[in-house]
Amino acid sequence: MVVRCGESSQDRQTRLNKLIRLPALSRRHVLGLGIATLAAPWLRVAQAEDGGPQMHGMSVFGDLKYPADFAHFDYVNPAAPKGGLFSLIPSVRAYNQSYFTFNSLNAYILKGEGAQGMDMTFASLMVRANDEPDAMYGLVAKSVQISSDKLTYRFTLRPEARFHDGTKLTAQDAAFSLNVLKQKGHPLILVQMRDFLKAEALDDATLVVTFAEKRARDVPLFVAGLPIFSKAYYSKQPFEESTLDTPLGCGPYKVGKFEVNRFIEFERVKDWWAADLPVNRGSYNFDTVRYEFYRDRDVAFEGFTGKSYLYREEFTARIWATRYDFAAVKDGRVKLETLPDETPSGGQGWFINTRREKFRDPRVREALNYAFDFEWTNKTIMYGAYARTRSPFQNSDMVAEGSPSPEELKLLEPFRGQVPDEVFGQPFVPPVSDGSGQDRALLRKAQQLLNDAGLTVKDGKRYLPGGELFTVEFLIDEPSFQPHHAPFIKNLNTLGVEASLRLVDAVQYRARVEDFDFDITIERLSMSATPGDSLRPYFSSQAAKTKGSYNLAGIASPAIDALIERAIGAETRADLTFACRALDRVFRAGRYWVPQWYRSTHPIAYWDEFSHPPKPPRYAQGVGAPENWWYDAVNAAKIEQAK
Repeated sequence: MVVRCGESSQDRQTRLNKLIRLPALSRRHVLGLGIATLAAPWLRVAQAEDGGPQMHGMSVFGDLKYPADFAHFDYVNPAAPKGGLFSLIPSVRAYNQSYFTFNSLNAYILKGEGAQGMDMTFASLMVRANDEPDAMYGLVAKSVQISSDKLTYRFTLRPEARFHDGTKLTAQDAAFSLNVLKQKGHPLILVQMRDFLKAEALDDATLVVTFAEKRARDVPLFVAGLPIFSKAYYSKQPFEESTLDTPLGCGPYKVGKFEVNRFIEFERVKDWWAADLPVNRGSYNFDTVRYEFYRDRDVAFEGFTGKSYLYREEFTARIWATRYDFAAVKDGRVKLETLPDETPSGGQGWFINTRREKFRDPRVREALNYAFDFEWTNKTIMYGAYARTRSPFQNSDMVAEGSPSPEELKLLEPFRGQVPDEVFGQPFVPPVSDGSGQDRALLRKAQQLLNDAGLTVKDGKRYLPGGELFTVEFLIDEPSFQPHHAPFIKNLNTLGVEASLRLVDAVQYRARVEDFDFDITIERLSMSATPGDSLRPYFSSQAAKTKGSYNLAGIASPAIDALIERAIGAETRADLTFACRALDRVFRAGRYWVPQWYRSTHPIAYWDEFSHPPKPPRYAQGVGAPENWWYDAVNAAKIEQAK
C-alpha cells in the first residue's frame, strides 16, 4: 500500500498501502493491501431494537459524528471546482497491484498485475469518513438495518444508482459482487470474508447480507466497502481472469487511455449519479487522473523534475534532503510541503521466513537483529529523518510498554509456559548501537546467540547444526534499497553468515513473495486505528498457509491466534487496546522480523497547479490526494506564462 516510513516502495504502503488492507482500494475508501484494511470492532447501532432502525451510517462502537442530514464531510472543500489533470506515480498498492507496472484491469484477483486506480471506477455500499476512526456512511446504500444478533444486515439501495452505460445498479448486482469476491477474489479478500456467508437480493432495492455466528466484528464494514460489479457484464466473461478489457463500472471515474506498463488515465464521469451525495461533495474534482509507471525510482524522480507527472510523495530521505533544489523549486513553480500523519504507522521491517528450517530457532532470528545498525543507517543513509520501529502498532496506543498491565496479564496467563517468559516482562526493544556501523558489543551478542543455537564457525564460515552452510538471501524489487542492505550484510558476513542481496523485477518479486519463496524480504504491516479481522492476514496460522497473504514470516502461534480472536471480539476500545498490546508482546517475543523505521509526516512535492484542504483528516490514509484536492486554474496559468 503497502509505506510511509521507509526508503522503499513498501514505505508507500505506509501511507497508506495502509491499503492492503482496507475495504476498498482507494485511500479514501480505505482498503491499501490493502490494501490497507479498514478494520473495525463489533458493529453496534445506537439504541438498536430487534430488527434495528434504518441507519444512514454504521461505526465500530455505535457512535457517528455526522447526522443523517449532513451536507458534506468537514475535511473537504464542497465548493472545489472541477477540471484539470492530476498525475502521479503509485504510492500505495492492494491485492495484485504493483508500484512499477500493470498488465490487467482486474485488480481484485490473484492473477496479473492490476492497474492502479481501478477502485475509482467502482462504487461500494458505504464509504469511510476519514475524520472518524471507523465510521462508514451510505453511498450505493442509503441506509442499513442490523438485526439484534448482528448477523443479518439489510441494505436499502438508492434507486438512482447507475452503471456507466446507464443501466440500473440493483441489489442483484451487489449480491453477485459480494458472492463472487468470496468465491473467486484475491486470497486476501477471501481471508477477510471468512465469516461472510451470503448476500441475497430480495428485490432491486433490498440486499440482505448474512454473517456467521461469532463472526469477526469488522467483516460487515469490510463487505460494505467492497466494489460493486455488473452482474450482466460478468455473465458474458469470467470474473477470475486477468484482462485488459475495461470492466463496466459505477464509480466517479472510468478507464480512459492506457499503455500497458507505462501509464493509465481515468476520466471523470461528469454525470455520475452519486456526485452530489454528502459523502462525495468536494471530492473527485479532477477531470483526469493519470498514473505513470517507472521501473526505477531515480528515473521517476527525474520524470517529476521534467513535469512528466505533477504530484509526488517522497519516501527517500536522501532525495528529500538533497535533490529538491532544481529550478522549478527555487522559482516557486514546484511547492514543497510536510504534512502531518497522525494515523498508526504500522510496522515496516525485514521479515524472516520461519517456514525455512534454518530460521526456526528464535535465537538465530534475534541474532539478525543485533547485526543491523539502525543508528548508522539512519544517520548516514537517511539523513536522520526516521525513528526506529519497535512494534507493528507503532505510533499508536496499542504498542506494549513496560510490564504487562493487569488487563494484559489476564489475557496472557493462559499461555504461560507456551510462550517465552519475556512476554510477562519487558517487551523486546531493538538494540541501540554506537552508530559506528559495526558495534562490537552488539556483534558479540549476535555471535553468542548463534553459538547458543548450535551454529558453528569453520574457516570463517557459519554452519547450521546439520552441517549446512548458513546462508541468508535478502529479496528486493528496487535498486534504491540496496544501500540499506550493504552494512547489514557486511555485519552478517563478519559473523560468518554468507549473506547476499537479490534484486528482481516487480513481477518476479511478487510471484516469489506470494509463494513464500524467500529467506528475508521487506514488508509493512499497516494498521488502522481500530484493528479487527485485518489482523488475520498478518499474524494468523491460517494466513501463514495462504498463498499471497501478508503473513510473510509464517507466524503460526496458537497464542497469537487466540489473541487475535480476543482483539476481534473486544466490545470496547479499551478491551481492544489491551488485546493488541498483549498480541504485540507475543509477536515481539517471537523475533519474527528485524524492525526498520518510520516517520510521522508526509513530505510532498507538486507542481503549483493544485489547491488542497489545509490539513489531512485525522484518519486519512495519505494526504487525500487526489480525492480531496482540486485544480487551481490561476496558478496553472502562471506556470504556463513562466515557460
